[in-house]
Amino acid sequence: MSDTVLNLAWLVPLPTLLAFAIIFTITEKNKRLSSSIALVGVVLAWILCWAVAFTAFSDPEVTVVHPFDVTIPYLPTGMATLSMGVMVDGVTAVMLFMVGIVLTMIFIYSTGYMTFPGHLVQKLNLDGLDPLYSRFFGYISLFATGMLGLVVADNLLMLFIFWEIMGLCSYLLIGFWYNKVYPNPKQITPPKAGLKAFLTTRVGDVLFMMGLIFLYILAGTMNFQEIFNPEMLHHLAEQTLTLPIFGEVSWVVLISILIFWGAIGKSAQFPLHVWLPDAMEGPTPVSALIHAATMVSAGVYLIVRMWPLFNAFDHGANGAVLFVSIIGAFTALFAATIAVAQNDIKKVLAYSTISQLGYMFAALGIGAWIAAVFHLIMHAFFKALLFLGSGSVIHGVEHGHHHVHEHSHDGHGHDEHGHHEEEHFDAQDMMNMGGLRKRMPITAWTFIIGGAALSGFPIITAGFWSKDEILAEAWYLGHRTIFWVLALAALLTAFYTFRQIFLTFFGKPRTEAAAHAPESVKAMTIPLIVLAVFAIVAGWVGIPEDFPALGGILNNPWHHFIGEQAHVYELHAEAPPFNISPVLISIVVALGGIFLAWLIYGRKPLQAGDTDPLARWLGSIHKVLRNKYYFDELYHTIAVRPVLWLAKVAFWFDRTVIDAIVNAVGRFGRWAASFSRRILDEYIIDGAVNGTGLVASATGSVLRLIQTGQIQQYLLVMLLAVLIVLAAVEILFF
Repeated sequence: MSDTVLNLAWLVPLPTLLAFAIIFTITEKNKRLSSSIALVGVVLAWILCWAVAFTAFSDPEVTVVHPFDVTIPYLPTGMATLSMGVMVDGVTAVMLFMVGIVLTMIFIYSTGYMTFPGHLVQKLNLDGLDPLYSRFFGYISLFATGMLGLVVADNLLMLFIFWEIMGLCSYLLIGFWYNKVYPNPKQITPPKAGLKAFLTTRVGDVLFMMGLIFLYILAGTMNFQEIFNPEMLHHLAEQTLTLPIFGEVSWVVLISILIFWGAIGKSAQFPLHVWLPDAMEGPTPVSALIHAATMVSAGVYLIVRMWPLFNAFDHGANGAVLFVSIIGAFTALFAATIAVAQNDIKKVLAYSTISQLGYMFAALGIGAWIAAVFHLIMHAFFKALLFLGSGSVIHGVEHGHHHVHEHSHDGHGHDEHGHHEEEHFDAQDMMNMGGLRKRMPITAWTFIIGGAALSGFPIITAGFWSKDEILAEAWYLGHRTIFWVLALAALLTAFYTFRQIFLTFFGKPRTEAAAHAPESVKAMTIPLIVLAVFAIVAGWVGIPEDFPALGGILNNPWHHFIGEQAHVYELHAEAPPFNISPVLISIVVALGGIFLAWLIYGRKPLQAGDTDPLARWLGSIHKVLRNKYYFDELYHTIAVRPVLWLAKVAFWFDRTVIDAIVNAVGRFGRWAASFSRRILDEYIIDGAVNGTGLVASATGSVLRLIQTGQIQQYLLVMLLAVLIVLAAVEILFF
């Protein structure tokens, strides 16, 4: 029975793929039908995901200890035959559990988000839906297909195919509102943001693909189970090459680092982090897809999946693992410092995502494999909640802005109270919000729950248990530098998250748009409520067994389930013993960050026109943080401008040198053709042909005189000719 249900893994990506195909080939002109088909597709995928996941949960022996793996031959290469198939193990099961429900909530939410305010519908004679409504649901259906296919893939080639499908969809969806313009010419537009994301992630993907090629050359396979075989890992670890500076290096280390570069690009880690904040130019459901259910989670999933390979050389004590931990810890702190100075509600969450992903990579780098997977799943729930909540806020503020303008007395943007609203109003700027807790209570309280989970609010939130486990592992394994870097990042996380909450939901509205913001429709608020429940209760499955008072209630089913798989792959699976020190530090940094945010932004909420106190206190440092350490400008100087300069040089060389050579060859060809026509053709060829004709004509004229038609004359001529010939022979030879 278990094998029968697990075989459904083959069907997991199919419903959303069919929805994509149907929308773009049949129903695109019918917007409501298109969204309905997308919803049916994702719900069917959710049912399949949970059927497979709960089968795995109920019978760990079938999937965790002996992963379910079914393949079919796909591509003979001469060296070996590549196969395509599905694999279900513990990591697959928990990912399917998370991806299925989060995707469904995002799709339901999207049906409400991609609409226009009612008064605009009447004024502009619209149908109430975005003009590209059907296209949007087609794109997100394909996006969902990419993640679902990636999760169930049993080999790297299949994983890479779905990986690139998501890359394409992110490009299409980030630039979805391609006709959007801004008054500030320096502000990036959606098409440019999509292109930036696509090109930046391609850097990582090229290195990732190089790693796959090297791995296939050495291993002769891309199947996970075959690669993770202890004999194969030992064989790969023994293969070495000599590199300049580094000397002799194991192929395992080099391949692992190349694969990790793919994750650096996809999960927006330093130094390829610059694309993710600008990805906020896409519709907010897309942001939730990228940051929670798909795209960036795929980068962490890749390293989790390939961790036995990373761990193969010297039991993980190698340069690849060190590289992962350094990049992860640095990115966690680096992105958190930037987030504290952002005013765009979505960009705060974007840098938060970069930071939290750094947490996961740092956990992997120190060997806390189980903790990394735990935080990956928990983070998806509360980060999806936060992004969808931010979209609800933006939607409400935009509607409030339109309402104010529709009801202004003079029709020129002056509201009922005489205040002036800017023509180009930024509905994502938290300085334009405030007081939304009363206007949008469901959105506010679910957002606060998500923010508490992200901040690691003690005991009751999922984020506390997943983040605390990473800190506990770092403390237990002796990685104190990593521990303190992550603890400082956690402090900043709690601070910027509640700074966001206080600026958005507390105090009085700082604009008329915020004062008139309505609560979102049920299609948007119900997914928020569902995800808020998961942001609290999901983390309880990972409460350590020896945690005071709470440890014996659920007996930590998470660690038992995933820990079995860690044992199979010979990874660190020992749960750290309870230690009060990291727990107290975790609680202090979480509550300390929240308290600090309350002191600055909650105790005395900002009023309209007030300057951010943090900007006053930090001065030029705040400007550096707000401008993201000027990395965009740096990359523009060292990468974009040189490429543009090189393109201009190449264009000049092409136009001046290459075109000149080609044109000269053309002119020479025309001269040669003219010479050939005038000299060779007209005088020599035509002369020879014409001369031959003249000779033939003259000969004919002479011969025509002797053509009398009398046979006697012809016989006489023949007789004379014979006599002449005989006479010539007599003279010459006798």
